[in-house]
Amino acid sequence: MASAIEVRDAQRGDAAALVALWRELATGAGHPSRLPAAPSPAAVEVAVSKHLDDPFGRLLVGELDGAVHGMAYLRRTAISPLHDDLTVTVEYLHVSDEARRHGLGKALIAEATAWAEHENCAHVAAVAPPIAREANRFLARLGLAQAGVLRYATTHTVRRRLAAEHAPNLLALLSSRRSVIARRAQLGRPLPADVAHVDVPADVTYPAEPESAGT
Repeated sequence: MASAIEVRDAQRGDAAALVALWRELATGAGHPSRLPAAPSPAAVEVAVSKHLDDPFGRLLVGELDGAVHGMAYLRRTAISPLHDDLTVTVEYLHVSDEARRHGLGKALIAEATAWAEHENCAHVAAVAPPIAREANRFLARLGLAQAGVLRYATTHTVRRRLAAEHAPNLLALLSSRRSVIARRAQLGRPLPADVAHVDVPADVTYPAEPESAGT
């Protein structure tokens, strides 16, 4: 006997099931340490309420025989900042391990496609971890080709890495220009235009001079 499948918008009462699905998603293949920890059921209830009133996003759940075993988040946006065409993007698509191979993933994608058609969106996209082979094969069978790789990091991490990448080059440039200025000063020549005025970011610090400097 075929299992009964239903896809619908998430409700506040689905909070506990959504937390369990998120835990599976966050610890599954391709996601370790990348997704935030599971929120509390109370926080999920608040989030679900917001999604119910959002005309540009939907949080779906998929039921198998009356129990929630799948989820997906749909976003309706322009396909690019330079185009008017709209797309529905499927994010955080997940079906619990025990409910796999029953058609629940297809049912969630089908609902995304139906919403895209209803909203006159010419495209459907889906986000999946690059090393999640089963998920990517599934999406490829449905005609979704890879268009890029989505990468995550905390804002602090990116800022720190940018500083580490940028600072050595900037300090080397400033050091070189200081040498030119010093040589010109010794010879009594005017400074070249490119070093006559150097704007130094406020957060850049110079290394301390050795105690023997100037002696």
